[in-house]
Amino acid sequence: MTTVALTAEQHADRRRRIWAIVGSSSGNLVEWYDFYAYAFTALYFAKAFFPEGNQTTQLLQTAAVFAIGFLMRPIGGYIFGSVADKYGRKTSMVTSILMMCGGSLAIGLLPTHDSIGIAAPILLLIARMIQGLSVGGEYGTTATYMSEVALPGQRGFFASFQYVTLIGGQLLASLVVLVIQLMLTDAELRAWGWRIPFFIGALCAIVALYLRLALHETSTEKSRSHEGAGSLRTIFTHHLKPFLLVLGYTAGGSLIFYTFTTYMQKYLVNTAQMDHRTVNVVMSAVLFTYMIMQPPFGALSDRIGRRTQMRLFGLLATLCVVPLMYAIGGVTNPYMAYVLIVLALAIVSLYTSISGVVKAEMFPPEVRALSVGFAYAIANALFGGSAEYVALWFKDQGTEPSFYWYVTVLCAIAFVAAIVMPDPKVKGYLHGHESDPD
Repeated sequence: MTTVALTAEQHADRRRRIWAIVGSSSGNLVEWYDFYAYAFTALYFAKAFFPEGNQTTQLLQTAAVFAIGFLMRPIGGYIFGSVADKYGRKTSMVTSILMMCGGSLAIGLLPTHDSIGIAAPILLLIARMIQGLSVGGEYGTTATYMSEVALPGQRGFFASFQYVTLIGGQLLASLVVLVIQLMLTDAELRAWGWRIPFFIGALCAIVALYLRLALHETSTEKSRSHEGAGSLRTIFTHHLKPFLLVLGYTAGGSLIFYTFTTYMQKYLVNTAQMDHRTVNVVMSAVLFTYMIMQPPFGALSDRIGRRTQMRLFGLLATLCVVPLMYAIGGVTNPYMAYVLIVLALAIVSLYTSISGVVKAEMFPPEVRALSVGFAYAIANALFGGSAEYVALWFKDQGTEPSFYWYVTVLCAIAFVAAIVMPDPKVKGYLHGHESDPD
């Protein structure tokens, strides 16, 4: 009888944890859908807000606004990370989804440059800043929450769903744009059709908010009332090395991620000279494949260890970025473009599938969300958010291959961070007495 009761309790606990993963990741999906809707519709609304210059100049201007949204992430990472550590993960996640909803709705309603002049790009910038704050807090809190509710011995697998929904947000944004492209003419898309994805995002946020309100809290009263809870001083005094390691991981990991996902849309159009619609189909297929890669790679880390997997990522990324970028830039067949980009993203998956849990297990609960979110946001803002702008700038200067080497150098830094990272089986705060691999 005792064994049966224990088994039933274990099943109930498993269902509770899985539902918590679904609830937290649904908000993550909406957050990233809204954020990427901007990137995938930029080709259509660039002229509406920045009417002067050629296509590359207009894309540079919209990419700059995209990058500024990233620069707000460290502020968001600090604010929401501190809230999550002091007042609870749930409070932080609910607030962030409300802010993302507001920013998305604002972009969908914005008048163009023709209507209100210079105020149009200024308001666009403000809306992106609000979204940047929201996403800045989203990553660290969600990574922390999902790592804390994941089943022992399967943390890599369960934590991988953070990037499943992150990529799912990109995929959903891409698919929505594709459907609109099929339904509307190019002129209609440029006139008003680009607004539709932002309205859809605002509606989806309501569903995500409902799911997040039902989540249980994973932080304890003891950790929230800790003297150093949510404190940067505590991090810099007692946890500086892991904080710097997260910076190193994220610098290379974010840059290569945005290179082969968000920027790849523009790269295939501007460098490989592919049609906009063809590129959207190719990237939708790429993103779907990339999304379903995450759980297997996450499960792999549960077998071979997170440290080993991070080292594989750093090594392969450092060696393969340059040849893959050259190959993709010269491709003419969309099927070959798909194969090459998926190959690149298979390497990236070694990192993205375990990105959250690798970082979360380095810190104690009283500073976990702030440490992960703030370090991630700083490196992501500097290197991930600027990826498109830097790439387009090199192209505008006629030295596009320099960007390939720039990505390679940052991946080499991530490799060094993986080499010196501590053994999580010995020093990992999530594992305790568990026998998970390192």
